[in-house]
Amino acid sequence: MTLEVRKRTPEFRSWWRRWLLDPIIQQLTQGVSPQHLSWTVALGVVFGIFPIMGSTTVMCLLVGWIFKLNQAILHAFKAIVYPLHLSLILVFIRMGERLYGAPLIPFSVPQLMAKFKESPVQFAKDFGMTAWHGVSAWLLIAPFATILIKILVTPIITRMDRMVRNRMATHS
Repeated sequence: MTLEVRKRTPEFRSWWRRWLLDPIIQQLTQGVSPQHLSWTVALGVVFGIFPIMGSTTVMCLLVGWIFKLNQAILHAFKAIVYPLHLSLILVFIRMGERLYGAPLIPFSVPQLMAKFKESPVQFAKDFGMTAWHGVSAWLLIAPFATILIKILVTPIITRMDRMVRNRMATHS
């Protein structure tokens, strides 16, 4: 087998292409509009940074089901922003505390994770309002972030759509 042929096999394709580009291209060839895919990407990113640990998958499942979005693409973008999700939890909580005029509670994400593992019920009692502060801040930012991301990714996905359609037309 030549190197050229081997490059086309699934095991030699890059992660980026296999898990992101190929599913988007597949959707474009199945008649899903660039607008619909842009909303999917935007909502995957925004729900991927929801400030409650362990809730982003369920949130994306629900949003994807309600709006009939492509679950694979939605969850791929949720997964991509996971490091951002972790780093923004504290940011959203601090923003919410300021929003409500609540005292700043000293903690870190590793401490939160350790306390949650010890006792999820006690964790909910101790940090319920703190979580609400973070969710409140996220709720204020989420609509604007969704629209901004959608506006930014639409031209990229539209270009991809044109490239796919041109490639399909030349191969016909």
